Amino acid sequence: MIPQRYYKPELDVLRLCAFLFVFFTHRMDLAPIDPAQYYWGYHISLTGVFGVPLFFFLSAFLITELLSKEQEYSGKINVKSFYTRRILRIWPLYFTFFFGMVLVTHLSDKFGYISPGTQLAFSLFSGNWYITFNDWLPSYPINPLWSISVEEQLYILLPLMVFFTGKRGLKLFSFLALLAAYVTIIYYAQNPTKGFSGEWTNSFVQFQFFAAGILLSVYLKGWQPQWNVVTRVAIFIAGLICWLLASIACEVHADAPHLATVPQAIAGWMLILTGVMLFFFSFYGSQSKNMPAPLVYLGRISYGMYVFHITIFWLVYQIFKDELAAFSTMIGLYEWKNDVGFVIAFLVTVIISILSYTFFEKPFLRLKTRFTIIPSRD
Repeated sequence: MIPQRYYKPELDVLRLCAFLFVFFTHRMDLAPIDPAQYYWGYHISLTGVFGVPLFFFLSAFLITELLSKEQEYSGKINVKSFYTRRILRIWPLYFTFFFGMVLVTHLSDKFGYISPGTQLAFSLFSGNWYITFNDWLPSYPINPLWSISVEEQLYILLPLMVFFTGKRGLKLFSFLALLAAYVTIIYYAQNPTKGFSGEWTNSFVQFQFFAAGILLSVYLKGWQPQWNVVTRVAIFIAGLICWLLASIACEVHADAPHLATVPQAIAGWMLILTGVMLFFFSFYGSQSKNMPAPLVYLGRISYGMYVFHITIFWLVYQIFKDELAAFSTMIGLYEWKNDVGFVIAFLVTVIISILSYTFFEKPFLRLKTRFTIIPSRD
């Protein structure tokens, strides 16, 4: 019997949304938005950082779905094949980009410095812990790679849990992960800092989103909502409201969620998690014909877009800031130069990611199919 393909194009569109959230918020690092002049634009952009937990949730949900279907199809989990598939998908671009930046920082001081300790940590997929205990890195373009370290930590654990314990073990792990997340959140709330807080990059905190994705896959048992467009839009807006409340009312702000009280911190992170799940349900089960092919494709290449976008921002707003100002003047939009830079950065990010996906990542993805039990999107 040939295994049935498992692919949800609507979740690729949701990946694109997650990337866009992150893209908007990272723009503010180098081209801030004035909150007095653009109150809602500022706060919506600020919540964009919660797109990273949305990525985590999606990864856990889809991996759990695929592993569950593999176990149903073959009666077991091929752990070696799982690791091989993940290596072929993640490692080539990750290590090429990371050590490419190491080389660049040796040749130029315009991209900061990557210490031997940083190189070791990120090579062993513990970069998030390095940042947690040491602050953000002086080489700005590699900072977003912390989230890939967190994902790799899940990829090491998840197939082993399914293989040895099945769904019962998955449930136990997930509930323990949720408990550990909120114990850690309470610890940070009780120990406030005036500067950098490592809470955002702490695996124990972020694993709550993996846990939620796993539990949803286990308990849904293949059920998909068949809601109309109006309902889905309303759910999407509700998700955004949850994130805005987490940011504005509960003061959970990515790497600086250290001013919130214990009740604020708990409520804030729960609102982030609720928002993630609402965004998921606003797309999950949508008919494929309603998903525009270009958006599905951009979601498919979102891994590359995530890896490259910070570097492009750095080039546009720092390395070529004078050229950006001159170009904005030439087209009569000097007062909007940050927005011109935003558009340029997005277009360049998309183009580079398309080239990377087509000519660099796809050969590895073709190798990946040799180790695929349940066919999926790539």
